[in-house]
Amino acid sequence: MGVDEENARRRRARELAALAASSGDETGWFETLYAEAEAGGTVVPWADGVANPHLIEWAERERLAGAGKRALVVGCGLGYDAEFLACLGYAVTAFDVAPTAIARAIRENPGTPVEYVTADLVAPPPAWTGAFDLVFEAYTIQPLYGPVRARALAALHTPVAPGGTLLVIARATHDAAPERDPAMMPWPLTRAELDRAGGLLRTVSAERFLDDEDPPKLRWRAEFRRD
Repeated sequence: MGVDEENARRRRARELAALAASSGDETGWFETLYAEAEAGGTVVPWADGVANPHLIEWAERERLAGAGKRALVVGCGLGYDAEFLACLGYAVTAFDVAPTAIARAIRENPGTPVEYVTADLVAPPPAWTGAFDLVFEAYTIQPLYGPVRARALAALHTPVAPGGTLLVIARATHDAAPERDPAMMPWPLTRAELDRAGGLLRTVSAERFLDDEDPPKLRWRAEFRRD
């Protein structure tokens, strides 16, 4: 996807993110975006119909097997990553703050073993604390702006069970303190933000790499473990 096409796909999402940044509506704009897409008025730029390729690559490299294990997918959208992990044998819970996204994920995956739930990362159900062998987050922090971003980063590690793993995939930056234009979502994660996502978990790896998009994007793929 070229720059012009990507900008066109992201235009409405950026408008809503900028409005949220100025109004204090921290996460409600996600439901607006999904509802507008459901009505055919726009598109969800990250809903591309396939599981995250960097998750797939990691799973193949690690020979991931989920039988007898639980996985949590953060900000699951329409469920592509959740369905991929379910195919690997995990008992998957997947959540999103947008009810329309959850309703569509359930509708588009009839008979799925995935438990789809409407929930908020910064106020998750208490029963999720320390409950999952794998917690996977991709691209849900980078559209957040302001105080909610810090709260979301601090919450990411809490559902990881003893011996479990947190895997984070995100846009990356080399800048330690980047200026963030409210009109130019997504806002890449700094290394310090990535470390906050891991909390007190042990950092297993923090890969910063260029993907194969056109033009290439700088990404993080970071693995943390609760020993």
